[in-house]
Amino acid sequence: MTDTTRQTADLIVDRLRDWGVERLYGYAGDGNNPLLGALRRAGNSPRFVRARHEESAAFIAVGEAKYTGHVGVVTSTQGPGAVHLLNPLYDAKLDSAPVVALVAQQHTSVLGSDYQQEIDLQTLFHDVASPFVQLVAAPEQLPMVLDRAFRSALATRQPAVLVLPHDVQQAPAPELGQAHGEVVTAPRWATGRILPRDEDLTAAVEVIEAGEKIALLVGRGAHAASDEVIALAEHLGAGITTSLLGKPHIDETHPLAAGTMGHLGTTASAHVLQDCDTLLIVGSNDPWTEFYPAPGTARAVQIDIDPAMLSNRYPVEVGLVGDSGPTLAALRDRLRPRPDSAWRAEVERHVRNWHEISRQRAEIPADPLNPELVVRRFGERIEADWQLAVDVGSCVYHYVRQMRPPASVPAHLSSTLASMGCGIPFGLAAKESRPRRPVAVVAGDGAMQMLGNGELLTVADRWAHWQDPRFVVLVLHNRDLAEVSWEQREMESQPRFAASQDVPGFDFAGYARLLGLHGVRVADPEDLDEALSEAFAAQKPVVIEATTDRDVPLLPPFPHGRQKLDAMRAGLEAEGDGGTHALELLSAYARIEEEHQ
Repeated sequence: MTDTTRQTADLIVDRLRDWGVERLYGYAGDGNNPLLGALRRAGNSPRFVRARHEESAAFIAVGEAKYTGHVGVVTSTQGPGAVHLLNPLYDAKLDSAPVVALVAQQHTSVLGSDYQQEIDLQTLFHDVASPFVQLVAAPEQLPMVLDRAFRSALATRQPAVLVLPHDVQQAPAPELGQAHGEVVTAPRWATGRILPRDEDLTAAVEVIEAGEKIALLVGRGAHAASDEVIALAEHLGAGITTSLLGKPHIDETHPLAAGTMGHLGTTASAHVLQDCDTLLIVGSNDPWTEFYPAPGTARAVQIDIDPAMLSNRYPVEVGLVGDSGPTLAALRDRLRPRPDSAWRAEVERHVRNWHEISRQRAEIPADPLNPELVVRRFGERIEADWQLAVDVGSCVYHYVRQMRPPASVPAHLSSTLASMGCGIPFGLAAKESRPRRPVAVVAGDGAMQMLGNGELLTVADRWAHWQDPRFVVLVLHNRDLAEVSWEQREMESQPRFAASQDVPGFDFAGYARLLGLHGVRVADPEDLDEALSEAFAAQKPVVIEATTDRDVPLLPPFPHGRQKLDAMRAGLEAEGDGGTHALELLSAYARIEEEHQ
């Protein structure tokens, strides 16, 4: 039986509402017109939010998944619209964010004919959505397939893709019963509380008790276990290091919080990880393996909800499969307290040293502004009710090293994929998800010119709908793809290649004003606090254009950074007079690091 008054597209919209979807991000095209028509007939519920590009729309959906933990949903037309979704969906795959993509396809009758905009979408999405990608060949498959897509996304924290041919969307909505070949499902999802086996806890306790210098490496998997992490660290006198994804979940004002590990991390984290004899990895899959303890120098225990992650980055002796919070609490109950150990004093010394290094680095004079100073002062304005989005590039280094926002501030970026252009879309996701909370975004000029400037149009279109209009964007304008420039020097011992690295000048503050937003430009350290005050007091979205020095070095944390100095100097010396200023700054940064070893 079918209902000839309703289309299958209407059934999709109904099922999205059943799953609690409030927003559908995307871009219109002939392929998804039936779905968008159904949204119109449903009174724009879920609400359709149109970005300026399908890639941006997908990034906003990924951002919603990251900020809320719920499924982010995006739609696109077939062909090029579908291809544009790939990059953000890979970000969701690599950072474990649940996303459902509703991707249009040509009529089923023309598939296989090389029709206009016909792409084999199941093959296209096979890797990025490997847990679940499905072509909907008949209306009767819905809503079962949509239910399975949501459950797959939530269970695996991975993208799920539904390919929706045009004619299937237009077909009359089916009325499902118990006929052969009909599967009736419900839009339901539940999870449980997972704890490790008792014998595994006993083995983990034996490893940890045998150690004297204990370090924690905390990732995104501990997002709901911040209190338990701190409690265990204090119980053991352990140093706390984090992955990039784990940084927002630890209060970095705590004296045992050594900060983010890795190439862009802190010297405190480098020392803690290199000097420890016991490592407890909590919900992390951080890829910077050269910054872990050298294999054989530390015994290791790992907690993860996914057994496939155990010993994935480091040779652990004991794996604990379970939720981070209850597992950490169970460990703490079995471990003897040692809060006043010599190791704790050493960790706290490294943390104090790092805070001083960070302060001194920010205060090194630059031409015209030191980006570390700008980001540090910007971060000091972010209060407990704010949300933070960070783009990719040199701004991530400055975020890690100079910002310690309150633990209540959710902060997200493209971590494992490290895809430029995500900053404004993620900021939009934060604002659309929680419109009563102000949002701060940090981005470089390269990322802004890639996707950010286009999505400022979306900000201009959407901000009147937000209960709190505050949306503050900091653009570090140095006219250089600075991270890649420093990578060329550090990893290749080669000079900066201007033809590939120069970023065209752009009037970001003027562009913001052109869009009806507020724009502030600052290029003098003495004007920085006034500019930030003006921006944070604005009652509309604002772009702060800070003219920063591209020669401020992205020096890896010592002791690892010491090994990179010769290569970086060789690259800068090959630049001739153009490298002189950067060489002076590099020497100043290295001197600060050496003084605090």
